[in-house]
Amino acid sequence: MPTLRVTTSITIALSGALAMPAYAATLEVNVEVPKLDVAEYHRPYVAVWIEDANQKAAADLSVWYQMRDTAEGHGTKWLPDLRQWWRKSGRSLKVPVDGVTGPTRPVGKHALSFTDKQPQLAKLGPGSYTLVVEAAREVGGRELLKIPFTWPATAAQNGKSQGSAELGAVTLAIKP
Repeated sequence: MPTLRVTTSITIALSGALAMPAYAATLEVNVEVPKLDVAEYHRPYVAVWIEDANQKAAADLSVWYQMRDTAEGHGTKWLPDLRQWWRKSGRSLKVPVDGVTGPTRPVGKHALSFTDKQPQLAKLGPGSYTLVVEAAREVGGRELLKIPFTWPATAAQNGKSQGSAELGAVTLAIKP
């Protein structure tokens, strides 16, 4: 009987260890679309992506554009206005891309969250990277913000960049 108790205790202890949740590294991005006092306002097209140390596109995280047809045509016609993103990654994508592309966003703060298990981050090798956020607006301007970071995350990292026209604050938080 004592052997049975020990075996039962070990089994319970091991099953408890196996039931513990597995945590994943997270990359959280917050993008602010500012309120502009202009005569003709259009929501901006925005691309959020990661570049490697050689400034090559490593992962597309999110692209916001006009997804419905209008009298001016389909919104994909204007994606090349996101010039940096288009040259580095956009022209090779067939949009829409599930989990990446979506409609333009209104004025306000918008949160994006990714784990190292998602395809965008799972393929990143160890190294130095840059989060890039680009915005372009019809009858407006363009803006590009960058925040450097290291991957994989061995410690918490935080970064911030402040826009001056088409973007407000952009923040990056990485948790191992």
